[in-house]
Amino acid sequence: MDTSYRAWVAAGALAGLLAVLAAAGAAHLGGDARALGSAVQMHELHAVALVLVGLWGARGGRLSHAAGVAFTVGLLLFCGTIYSAALGGPSIGRLAPVGGTAFMLGWALLGVSALRRA
Repeated sequence: MDTSYRAWVAAGALAGLLAVLAAAGAAHLGGDARALGSAVQMHELHAVALVLVGLWGARGGRLSHAAGVAFTVGLLLFCGTIYSAALGGPSIGRLAPVGGTAFMLGWALLGVSALRRA
C-alpha cells in the first residue's frame, strides 16, 4: 500500500479513536445529548469512510484522495461545530452545513472514483 493511502487509513483510525472518546465524553459531560449523539454517529461513520479511502487507494486515484480530503473537512466542520454547540462552546453553527456538504461531496467522489475504475 502506497504511503499516501496508508495516511488515510491512519487518519480514519485516529478519527475512530476520537469518535469513541467523544462518545465517552458525551456520556459523562452532559450537554445536548441528541446533538452529541448525531455528531458521534456521523464521526464514526466517516472515520470508517476514511479507512475505505485508504483501502481503495491507488485504484481510485486522485478522486479517492479528494474524497478523503472532503471527509476530513466534513469531520472538522460538521462534527466540530455540533460538538462545540452541544458542549456550550462558541456558536459556529453556520459551518455545519458546509461540513455536511463536504461529507456528501466525499461520498460522491468516492463513488465516481469506483465507477471510473470499472
